[in-house]
Amino acid sequence: MTRKVVPAWVVGVILLAATPAQADEGELLAAVRRDVRVHDPSTIVRCEGEYWFFATGHGIASWRSKDLQDWQRGPRVMPKMPSWVQQVVPQQRGHYWAPDVIFRDGKYWLYYSVSSFGKNRSAIALATNVTLDPDSDAFEWIDQGIVLESKSSDDFNAIDPAVIQTGSGELWMSFGSFWSGLKLVQLDTETGKCASDAKLHSIAKAREIEAPFIYQRDGWFYLFVNHGLCCRGLDSTYEILVGRSRSITGPFVDREHSLLSQGGGTLLVGADGDFIGAGHASIVQQDGKSWLGCHVYDGTDRGKSKLALLSLTWSEDGWPLIDSRTNQR
Repeated sequence: MTRKVVPAWVVGVILLAATPAQADEGELLAAVRRDVRVHDPSTIVRCEGEYWFFATGHGIASWRSKDLQDWQRGPRVMPKMPSWVQQVVPQQRGHYWAPDVIFRDGKYWLYYSVSSFGKNRSAIALATNVTLDPDSDAFEWIDQGIVLESKSSDDFNAIDPAVIQTGSGELWMSFGSFWSGLKLVQLDTETGKCASDAKLHSIAKAREIEAPFIYQRDGWFYLFVNHGLCCRGLDSTYEILVGRSRSITGPFVDREHSLLSQGGGTLLVGADGDFIGAGHASIVQQDGKSWLGCHVYDGTDRGKSKLALLSLTWSEDGWPLIDSRTNQR
C-alpha cells in the first residue's frame, strides 16, 4: 500500500508537529458521505431522534439521518418564494444559499442567504418551525422575513449566516463574504432579528474570506472561517482556518497570535489529494464525540460537492484538531 507523510493538520498537531505521522493516501476521503450531494451544509441539529441539516438549493434543501452515516433527502423548506425576495434581489428565482439552523425556545430558527453571485445586494432572512418532522401535523415553515440586508453602497455582504446562543443566553449571528470581511451582530432573543440600532463588529478579514462559524468551549469562542475560493470544483481553493477569543466580539487570534482581522488563522482543514476545498464548518456532538461538518469537492468524482464529517478532537492547550485516523466509522 502506498503511504505518504501527511501535513500536520491532518493528524491533529497543528503547526507544532516535531515528527509528522504516517497516514494512508485519501484517509480524509473516508469522511465523505459520497451519496450526499450538498453545498454549504448548515449546523446539524436533532429532532425526534433524527439528525437534520440544511443546504444551498432551490427552496433550501434538507437532509435527515438517524446515525450521521446514512442520509435521506427531506422536504424543501420554502418551495414558494416569499413576496419580498425579488424586491430585495430582482435576479432571485428561489435558489437560496448557505443556511444555518438553531433550536431554541421550542422552535427551529433557520437563517438563509438571498443574493446573486458576485454582488452584495443581499439579505439574510429567517424561517421558523416547531418541528422538522414533515409527518407531524405541527410541521410548517413560517417566513419571518429579513433579519439583515446589505446594499451595493455597503462595505459588507449579508450572506453566510451562522447563529450561536452563548452560555449566558445571548443570541449572535456571524456572517459575511469578501468585501471588508466577516461581521458579527447581536440578535434579539425574542424575534431572532437585529435591533434597529444593532452594532456590527468586524471579526475577520482577508482577501478571500467567507463562511464564519463560532463555537463556544471552556471559556473560549472559536471562530472558524474559509479562506480561498469555492464553487470551482477541482479548482476550488477553500481552506478552513480557526482562531479564538475570550470575548465573542474578539479580537480573534490564531495559534501563532496573529489577528484574524489582519488575515491570520490557523489551518485546520486544507486540501489532501482528492479531498478538495473543504468549506462551511460546523460542529455536531454524538454520544460524547465531536464531528466537524463541511462540504468538500470530491476529486474522485469530477469535483462534485459532498458532505464530509471529520473527527474533531482538542489539544491540551485547547485548539481544535482533525484526526484522520478516526474518520472511518
